[in-house]
Amino acid sequence: MRTYKEFQWELGKWYKKTKEENLCSPDWLHFYSDPLVGLFLNPIQEDIKNPRLFRVEVKGKGLDNYGLNYEYFRARLIEELPVPRISFVQRVRFAILCAKKVYKEKEWNKWADNWLSGKDRTKKSAAIVACTIRIALSKTKSAYFAIKSAASTVKSTMIAFYAAKSVESAVESVARSTTKSKKIDLIKIARKAMKE
Repeated sequence: MRTYKEFQWELGKWYKKTKEENLCSPDWLHFYSDPLVGLFLNPIQEDIKNPRLFRVEVKGKGLDNYGLNYEYFRARLIEELPVPRISFVQRVRFAILCAKKVYKEKEWNKWADNWLSGKDRTKKSAAIVACTIRIALSKTKSAYFAIKSAASTVKSTMIAFYAAKSVESAVESVARSTTKSKKIDLIKIARKAMKE
């Protein structure tokens, strides 16, 4: 029951942080809004080999890190929850679904739709789209995060190692593309990714 920097948790005990620093500093207690979002992000954040899930109660001031996680000064663990298994295919689905929220290039989205439907998951089609994305990346700076996420997603269909990195890039892209008028629902995307 240890987290970042060996912080030791105990079920039912209240923990309080007092020093207010920037978002993502060790002076906040960090949580996910949903177990699936936390599990999808685990490989690129803490990479805990055998993660455990807990329901948490929080109090006081909190910060929203683009919906990726939430940070509070005061919290306690209430109960342990079962950990759902997430397959490689579900990780890739999550990355693709995140990237689709911000990357609208027609050819990539056609490939993504074919991959999601199971119609075409070949290495050859992924390689062709990866090449297209690299060319697009060299031509535009404004779509950097979306293109980076798409490229990482394509790589993840070819090599299992890239699954975690595709999630990182896609989610970063989605988070940075979220505007006040349109908040992207990572919980909804995570639940959709679990449906194979």
